Amino acid sequence: MKAELLRILREAGDYVSGQRLCEQFGVSRTAVWKVMNQLKEEGYEIESVKNKGYRIREIPDVLTAQELKSRLRTRWMGRNCIYLECVDSTNTEAKRLAGQGALEGTLVLAEEQTGGKGRLGRNWSAARGENVMMTLLLRPKIRPEHASMLTLLMAMAAVRSIRKETGLEAGIKWPNDVVAHGKKLCGILTEMDTEINSINYVVIGIGINVNQEQFPEEIRETAGSLYLELGKRIPRAELAAGVLEELERLYETFLQTEDLSALYEEYNGFCVHSGQEVRVTMPLKDLEVCRGIAEGINEKGELAVRKADGSVEYVYAGEVSVRGRYGYV
Repeated sequence: MKAELLRILREAGDYVSGQRLCEQFGVSRTAVWKVMNQLKEEGYEIESVKNKGYRIREIPDVLTAQELKSRLRTRWMGRNCIYLECVDSTNTEAKRLAGQGALEGTLVLAEEQTGGKGRLGRNWSAARGENVMMTLLLRPKIRPEHASMLTLLMAMAAVRSIRKETGLEAGIKWPNDVVAHGKKLCGILTEMDTEINSINYVVIGIGINVNQEQFPEEIRETAGSLYLELGKRIPRAELAAGVLEELERLYETFLQTEDLSALYEEYNGFCVHSGQEVRVTMPLKDLEVCRGIAEGINEKGELAVRKADGSVEYVYAGEVSVRGRYGYV
């Protein structure tokens, strides 16, 4: 009821009568009044006028389950939303829920994360009230070797949503770093539980630096946020809802073929290093895979790199550095 009530108040833009709300939800005026008080306690500025009803005057930048669901335009993705004020890792919580039989599309959403994990085992934590931290549970009926492409879908969904909601021309550094002007805005981590030829579940965690104003010195040169790029605060709930909406579309397209044949051209349009000289490494092994001119990805999500001898190598995993940017000089 609270999520739908929020949606009605926000979309109305004017007073909504208490009687209308009572009839729509089949509850008493007292029940509506109690929900309004709960919203006020959560920071919503709601005006109540006799014979007119209720009007929402100001919406706080909160990222609760109810605020997110009031903005969701998906059919199933994120509809079952688990909200936690503070968690060590949304991925860890999503895996726990998956083991208990949680439905596909379940979303774990946190206001603060203290022990998140990034790619290559890096730590990724985020303070309260600044960023988007969420993990989606999927149960795709695909072969395990195809699951890595889901990470690329999440990156595409994030770029689509950022561009739509903010106008910022964010891009992707292969495979899944969302960046703008040389700074990383978003990190994605995909984990899965499999059998030999099937997947029990996949969890895709995403952290978007939205309203963060400063970063620790050790990452200040490489990390950025939407606030630092645009000079204004961005409503996190609308951005998060947009990511889920875009991902639902991308995911359903992907399942039709189990590859990126219908999507790789759009992905390549987002790539910040297409046509540029790159170096691909395996950081944990300190091993160079190849270097050359990046030519985008194929339908399997592999990066095509044209080497100095003219041959093309297709890379399925690794860390990309771009000549003059992202650490490659």
